[in-house]
Amino acid sequence: MLSSFPGFAGRLFATEDHDFSLALIQAYNDWHVEEWCGAYPARFIPMTLPVIWDPAACAKEIRRNAARGVHSMTFTENPAAMGYPSFHDLEHWKPMWDALVDTDTVLNVHIGSSGRLAITAPDAPMDVMITLQPMNIVQAAADLLWSKPVKAYPDLKIALSEGGTGWIPYFLDRVDRTYEMHSTWTGQDFGQQKPSEFFRDHFLTCFISDPVGVELRNKIGVDNICWEADYPHSDSMWPSAPEELDAVLKQFDVPDADINKMTHENAMRWYHWDPFTHITREQATVGSLRKAAEGHDVSIQALSKRDHSSQSSDWQAQIKEATVNVSGSD
Repeated sequence: MLSSFPGFAGRLFATEDHDFSLALIQAYNDWHVEEWCGAYPARFIPMTLPVIWDPAACAKEIRRNAARGVHSMTFTENPAAMGYPSFHDLEHWKPMWDALVDTDTVLNVHIGSSGRLAITAPDAPMDVMITLQPMNIVQAAADLLWSKPVKAYPDLKIALSEGGTGWIPYFLDRVDRTYEMHSTWTGQDFGQQKPSEFFRDHFLTCFISDPVGVELRNKIGVDNICWEADYPHSDSMWPSAPEELDAVLKQFDVPDADINKMTHENAMRWYHWDPFTHITREQATVGSLRKAAEGHDVSIQALSKRDHSSQSSDWQAQIKEATVNVSGSD
């Protein structure tokens, strides 16, 4: 369960008053874990916010939440874009890495969580930005895979949120080729493994509607893939997600064992989450869940023309701001 209101890295709460900011982060995490996710433990996996401005305080917050069974923390995909040291500064973030590994907590990085998305021009149609959204997570994957923490912490777990999977087979070929051709002068050292093997050891990926990724799942690693509904975003397949996913799975003759891993078992394993301690497997079927929703309004409400105009203006403003930030970083 991600946080849109304070930002995926708690940006809204990162004020100049660090004591006040910490109180905000902890209050939000308490509400999120105990009330929001606690109300439906079979439905939500809690994901806390980080204390991004202070790695030592962040480590304490990771341990505080892990003590109550939380093994997931959201984080920016590019701290350098937010004015913090990059992932390559191992010593700066060391307390956080230590706490994540000690508590088996997953670091979840979400597309655009640094405030930057892959864009071409301020006046480019919104379709360009939407098409290029996965490129943001490709950048994060490369940044993290070549960083020191991935090599220093064999048990470190990183999840790439909303990035899709179809790009991964080429990405893995490319990182292996880069290592083979350039590591002697770049100084990279993955020991006896290839970068692609490190990727499968450390990264969890996800897809919404990704036929190419499903077809090439064995080149990615079935143990590294999760399906996501992405409700209520416009990329979501809701409310026909089960039928659309089923059609893709049947198209590529995906066996039940792979389906189980991608739809729930991988998430259960990575996040120490077992919904079936709260509901039965029969209660978790599509038919049972739809039966339970009878009497509730689940219709799709179209935005009015005014709402569409306002939404488009908001996006254009964000794109323009991001373009200024990128230009200024040169």
